[in-house]
Amino acid sequence: MFENMEKLQNLEDRYLDLEAKISDPSVIARQDEWQKYTRAHARLTEVVTVFREYKKLAAAYRDDETIITARDDEELAAMAEEEMAELRPRIEAFEQRLTLLLLPRDPNDERNIIMEIRAGAGGDEAALFAGDLFRMYTRYAESRHWRVEVMDSSPTGLGGFKEVIFMVSGEDVYSHLKFESGVHRVQRVPETEAQGRIHTSTATVAVMPEAQEVDVKIDPADIRIDTYRAGGAGGQYVNKTESAVRMTHIPTGIVAQCQDEKSQAKNREKCLRVLRARIYEAAQEKQRQAEASERRSQVGTGDRSERIRTYNFPQGRVTDHRIGLTLHKLDEILNGRLDELIDALRTEEQSRRLQQVK
Repeated sequence: MFENMEKLQNLEDRYLDLEAKISDPSVIARQDEWQKYTRAHARLTEVVTVFREYKKLAAAYRDDETIITARDDEELAAMAEEEMAELRPRIEAFEQRLTLLLLPRDPNDERNIIMEIRAGAGGDEAALFAGDLFRMYTRYAESRHWRVEVMDSSPTGLGGFKEVIFMVSGEDVYSHLKFESGVHRVQRVPETEAQGRIHTSTATVAVMPEAQEVDVKIDPADIRIDTYRAGGAGGQYVNKTESAVRMTHIPTGIVAQCQDEKSQAKNREKCLRVLRARIYEAAQEKQRQAEASERRSQVGTGDRSERIRTYNFPQGRVTDHRIGLTLHKLDEILNGRLDELIDALRTEEQSRRLQQVK
């Protein structure tokens, strides 16, 4: 019998209680409360579904044991032994799945994210690659019905980005994209390369969970705000008004800036969200380092040697170096079909966490 049966039964009881609440007209009338209960109910659905199926299998197994122990009918006992042999691996698989589902979730998994992509080594080619990564994540977000909102960007004339910062909003965004932090490397022949030589360029990606005011208390007196004229593409509007905003958090020295909106007020709002996320991430990184000193920083330096993934155009392959996975699906991946990569990373993370509790 699974050792966490009591905990699972408590979760099922909670699930039933929530089911009653979200069907109650008096609760439905209180939309904020109803949405809170609905989200809690949805989070429990998978574990309760698996638990119920597990209970059916365990009950069948116990019935077979009773038949074998009684030995009233040898033919029936033989059939029970066969069924037990079939049930045993299924029950073990369900127990492992339940163990995974009971592991504490990353508290940030359900949050929206702010993602930063910066061109690293490689000049114009690195900026073009940063643009490719931005489009890749945008298309992946669209496939999951998430919303993408650009917070700040520094486009280049060739269609790339020196830097692009954007928010992705939706269901469980951080849990899917948190593994994208690090240095991404591309190997390809640039269009400007006359001799057909392969060039290597990099871009760095940082993924930060969106921070709420309750997570990060910022004293307005601790923020220095500078305004300046926006730069980059934008026709007659650019450089005529000081709509761009730069915020500096004086105690930490953390800086954020936004210039994508024509309104200074909108840029201030976006800038504060980015600043809050960066302060929250810095605090979390400090805590992670205290817990595991070997864990390195998310972003790295953009150097070619600090890579988590390589996109090789001549061979049409993508390799994730952390888990040793190579997929010959470069075009699909750059078009936002990231599920196979992300699922493999999530599975590896789950396996690692399982080993820690054994």
